[in-house]
Amino acid sequence: MAPNTAAMSAALAQNWWAIGLRGLFGIVFGLVALLLPGVTMLSLVLVFALYALLDGVFAIVAGFWAASRHERWGYLLLEGLVNIAVAVLAYTWPALTVVVFVTLIAVWALISGGFMLAAAFRLHGNHGRAWLLFGGSVSVLYGLLLLIAPRIGALVLTWWLGAYALMFGIALIALAIQLRRRQHLRMRGAVA
Repeated sequence: MAPNTAAMSAALAQNWWAIGLRGLFGIVFGLVALLLPGVTMLSLVLVFALYALLDGVFAIVAGFWAASRHERWGYLLLEGLVNIAVAVLAYTWPALTVVVFVTLIAVWALISGGFMLAAAFRLHGNHGRAWLLFGGSVSVLYGLLLLIAPRIGALVLTWWLGAYALMFGIALIALAIQLRRRQHLRMRGAVA
């Protein structure tokens, strides 16, 4: 086994519980999204709008603070105004926000899935490589599906998100179980 692969495999095995928690949160989120799709999508849009509003206010405050210290403040003020405008648009036109949000999720799923696939090829096979490959593949497939059909209804998007999170969570829990087994064997001196 290559030194980098061994180090990464050992680090993952030691932190199996963090991967398991990540999987558990994915399953919980997936179930909520599947059982309450309308509430989930509206909540995501409203949380984003609130975040953009607060971020905009803080950017404007930082701009005024910078101006009082004779530092550059123009970009901070502009950023704050843009963030507030985006928050108002997200709140006023949630359907448009959903389309933009879906595109963002698609890009995120493609990138994170790509990194997971790359990491899988560096992970030793008996440390759960297949599960990491499965999780990365699910992520990439999900991202592609969202890019192909970004204008479908929020209900279906939420179901996709829920199914994705559920499968991703299951894959991570399976990986955590396998890593936990490897860690216990390693601690007993049975494997390297």
